[in-house]
Amino acid sequence: MNKDNEKVYKIVITGLMAALCYVAFTFLKIPIPTFGGDMVALHIGNAFCVLAALLLGGWYGGVAGALGMTIADILDPVYITSAPKTFVLKLCIGLIAGFIAHRIAKITEDHDSRYIFKWSLIASIVSLGFNVIMDPIVGYFYKNYVLGVESSAAKIMSTWAAGVTFINAVAGTIVVVVVYMAVRPVLKKAGLFFRI
Repeated sequence: MNKDNEKVYKIVITGLMAALCYVAFTFLKIPIPTFGGDMVALHIGNAFCVLAALLLGGWYGGVAGALGMTIADILDPVYITSAPKTFVLKLCIGLIAGFIAHRIAKITEDHDSRYIFKWSLIASIVSLGFNVIMDPIVGYFYKNYVLGVESSAAKIMSTWAAGVTFINAVAGTIVVVVVYMAVRPVLKKAGLFFRI
């Protein structure tokens, strides 16, 4: 694949992964109301952000997750105030997953499936683990200092968010590893897998 075609391919796949993030969050979530009228949700939207980072690299994966999940937040009145926080956190998820997978492990090189499994699992755990830790922390400060939500309510909402985000991370990690391990050989065989 030449450089021009590769760039177009990356942009198209980034758009596809952003759409999958959007669909997974908008239509496949289980909303959970919290104290103070806020909501958290069980979903696998973050999995497509990590999957995009594994397929395309951290920058493209982060952009896919940030755009898809932020658009989902903007179009839902319950989550619209979380959109700026979502953009930053999802971009970081992709950057972290891509850095681990492609800069540290170099999984795009020809390695056996055990090596690919191990590093795709590590990249998923670390990037989604980052989200488990940072989502409630950033959410607390964002709600408290940017949105002006009362401190005790912000603490309670952050506690709920931490538990739900952990469940999302576990489910997302499983989805990422299963899908990536299935898709990678098919893309290589079709000549659509490229080096990052």
